[in-house]
Amino acid sequence: MSRLQVVSGKGGTGKTTVAAALALALATAGKRTLLVEVEGRQGIAQLFETQALPYEERKIAVASGGGEVYALAIDPELALLDYLQMFYKLGGAGRALKKLGAIDFATTIAPGLRDVLLTGKACEAVRRKDKAGRFVYDYVVMDAPPTGRITRFLNVNDEVAGLAKIGPIHNQAQAVMRVLKSNETAVHLVTLLEEMPVQETADGIAELRAARLPVGRVMVNMVRPEVLDADQLELVRSVTRSSVARSLSTAGLGGARRGGRAERLVDPLLRQAEEYAERYTLEHEQRAVLVGLDLPLHELPLLAEGLDLAGLYELATELRKQGIA
Repeated sequence: MSRLQVVSGKGGTGKTTVAAALALALATAGKRTLLVEVEGRQGIAQLFETQALPYEERKIAVASGGGEVYALAIDPELALLDYLQMFYKLGGAGRALKKLGAIDFATTIAPGLRDVLLTGKACEAVRRKDKAGRFVYDYVVMDAPPTGRITRFLNVNDEVAGLAKIGPIHNQAQAVMRVLKSNETAVHLVTLLEEMPVQETADGIAELRAARLPVGRVMVNMVRPEVLDADQLELVRSVTRSSVARSLSTAGLGGARRGGRAERLVDPLLRQAEEYAERYTLEHEQRAVLVGLDLPLHELPLLAEGLDLAGLYELATELRKQGIA
């Protein structure tokens, strides 16, 4: 299993939820996982029902078997201060630059620099070791930008390396790309069984492959339970209204006579069955598209009671059942 797990997906597919569940799943059996947020939305804090995350690594959950999940919300300005301190030893001068707005100015005139800082911080956590020479984190999970810009986000270090031919910025970008384009990294895409998210997933995978970035798995989120199978749906299409009314009457839902309660229930039930049949067909078509991408495919259920912290642990358990950890 790759040590850097990058999670992306079309907006609305629940990529932050899947990233959080993945971090919990990977922290099983005493492992330590760092969950990284790069978009400044504090989505991780909301999922784990905790206060807004500061720019520091903080333990937010204990996984099954005693593993730990830490979280970090990366602030680009503070990451740049870290970078300047690391390479140029600016000390108090760095804080003065922040007050003058120079850091915000730098990330504005060189947009790629912001993404270098974000990916660089995650990669640093992947490579970090303790005094005994062991990795501080067994896994780092990044809640990354949406599919539409994930390739540029991860590949921006190549662009910066091309602009800065020598020096610390060049070396930093090259070091980050060595991690991102190695088997230490896997980029997972989250989707729904709907046409637009599935198409965007297929396009995103093609872009990642073209950029030689390591594609991992496809995570299908919010999968609704199958109420009727194909044979049962075929029966629904052929059944007569009168037979449905008689069945309802037999079940004690009113008489089958015309205008009776059972009769009045027939049309709503048949409409509901038709709607379900349409959704069933669409979802099976989209699942076939995903299977054709030739990647490991995982499905996470739609939680009927809504997503809370208990639901997050339930999704993590489901991922473990499917062999992701």
